[in-house]
Amino acid sequence: MKKALALALVLAGSAGTAYAADWTPPKVPDPLPDSLTWNGITFYATLDYGYAYQTNGRPVGSVVSTLEFIPFTTTRNFTGQRISTIAGNGLQQSNVGVKIDTPIGNGWNIVGRIESGFDPLTGEFANGCVSFLQNAGLNYIQQNSNADSGRCGQALNGPAYGGISNPLYGTLTVGRQQTFQLDGIAQYDPLALSYAFSLLGYSGTNGGSGSTQAARWDESAKYMYEYGPFHAGAMFSSGSSGSGMFGNGYGFDVGAVYRGFSMDAVFTKEHGAVNLQTAVNDPLNSTTLAASISDNTAYSVMAKYSWSLGPALAPAPYYIKAANAEPQSDKLTLYAGYTYIDQANPSTAITFGDAAGGYPLTISGILPDNNAFTTDKILQFYWTGLKYDFAWGLSLTGAYYHVSQNSYVADGSACVLGGASKPDCAGLFDQVSFVADYALNKHLDVYAGITYGRVTDGLASTYPGTPGAKFGFAGTGTEVDTTSIMSGFRIKI
Repeated sequence: MKKALALALVLAGSAGTAYAADWTPPKVPDPLPDSLTWNGITFYATLDYGYAYQTNGRPVGSVVSTLEFIPFTTTRNFTGQRISTIAGNGLQQSNVGVKIDTPIGNGWNIVGRIESGFDPLTGEFANGCVSFLQNAGLNYIQQNSNADSGRCGQALNGPAYGGISNPLYGTLTVGRQQTFQLDGIAQYDPLALSYAFSLLGYSGTNGGSGSTQAARWDESAKYMYEYGPFHAGAMFSSGSSGSGMFGNGYGFDVGAVYRGFSMDAVFTKEHGAVNLQTAVNDPLNSTTLAASISDNTAYSVMAKYSWSLGPALAPAPYYIKAANAEPQSDKLTLYAGYTYIDQANPSTAITFGDAAGGYPLTISGILPDNNAFTTDKILQFYWTGLKYDFAWGLSLTGAYYHVSQNSYVADGSACVLGGASKPDCAGLFDQVSFVADYALNKHLDVYAGITYGRVTDGLASTYPGTPGAKFGFAGTGTEVDTTSIMSGFRIKI
């Protein structure tokens, strides 16, 4: 990590010197307008596409057509295969959407947003749930990429909300909305929720306060208020079957922005959240999904600070087309964050219903599992990073992520073999990433990066080669790691 950050700063200094000497960076003509806006209604879209290599993985699937970039997952089937493949969504989820911010008089605006994420390789709506069904009952060697997700084929699998806004009274919106926790990590993750390079982006655990399916709340109301440098908000959802959270949820956010510094503290409570189990727990040809249910409590504190460096220079005309654009200078940003998550057995047992997207949960004597947390499961996330943005379009980012899990021993048996005997034993996850991203113009950037992730003890258990692995792949290993490299391009309209 230290070497990666040092390299970033050396490159920053070298490139800054070249730019000061009137070096002209490569550029690509940009035929698109700055935005596609009409009467406060803005259409936008993102396409993220590239090529990836992984030292320990498995083939991409027909639905989840990207690698499982890190071993912090429920799927537990990194099988030692070296994978080289076309992949998508390296920096962000490809999407298409409409944003509304239309004045209606007396300082009031109608606001709203509808968005759907899609797979850039197939053109289909993002659908993590069906990827579990496609791999149901298959042994590790036969499986391809699959991942738990709140995006499960819905026509509107991202935000879908509307409301009103006023600079004096705040903003009130209702519909399907991101939690304050997901909003927060999107702002304070140095890699902006990159799927290929960021734990916070690839895994939905943090954004969903313990449960990936609960990162976006259906049937929710959200209120935000700003006063000078301070802001605060409250959010509530009634929950429902098919939404990823059966019971109600509520959250609060307080924060401040002052010059280059910003900070947010978030509290979240969720009742009856859905946690899909690995596909090997689903019978072959299953049409239902095995899941455990939890009540989640999460606290998070996140901050960043930015410094402007060097003289302010006029933006290159190919990069920002707006008339009279303000001069830009290089910028260095430091990020840090901490999240504490407590998952407990639900106060109200869930005996039937659907996961996100309307996929039925498996119903049996023990499923859905309402007793997966004999003692509370505690996850603690820590992250930090540095990002250097050059005024002419290049950014260099180094980031480090760490997770610790306690021993919650769901089935009551002891943890042995270094704690790797069961997935509910104590364990650790570490990830380090470095990414270079260059904007060829406002709507097109190219990127390349590398990430290394490792799980140990309980978080590594049941992977092939560790105790508890199914289908004859059990061993005595206590850790699993992988290195992933990806380069690609992103088009943003």
